[in-house]
Amino acid sequence: MTTVQSPVRFRASTELSGHLQRVLVDLIALHLNGKQAHWNVVGHNFRDLHLQLDEIVDLAREYGDTIAERMRALDAVPDGRPTTVAETTTLPLLPPGEQSTFDTVDALTTQLRGAAATAREVHDDVDAEDPSTADLLHQLIDALEKQAWMLSSENRVQ
Repeated sequence: MTTVQSPVRFRASTELSGHLQRVLVDLIALHLNGKQAHWNVVGHNFRDLHLQLDEIVDLAREYGDTIAERMRALDAVPDGRPTTVAETTTLPLLPPGEQSTFDTVDALTTQLRGAAATAREVHDDVDAEDPSTADLLHQLIDALEKQAWMLSSENRVQ
């Protein structure tokens, strides 16, 4: 009987796992901050912004899940616990209470750009170890930067 030897399985290094963890916690924070903003935004153009914030929340949640599942596929262990997210995210806290549409646009644009910056910071190291995972980061960066552009346009004055 011939035995078939399975191919060697790719596993994330500690460095790759750490890079993906950084991206993950920023996406979780973006998701939570987006919901906080969604619930507390008030003012001119409320309805459109309220709906746009849900699009951002959905994007962050979906990409967060994709990154966490990619980590698991590479035998890395994602950590999305609230304390881990709070202690390690690069995204700034949002102020409590109601926020104007103008302030919400600025705050969430900062959040989107911050999450994209984290993905850009780790991209080259991720690409060197695992180009397939880097492809996920390409898509994520594109989606975050597109949302940042669209959202920031709400406050743009000509």
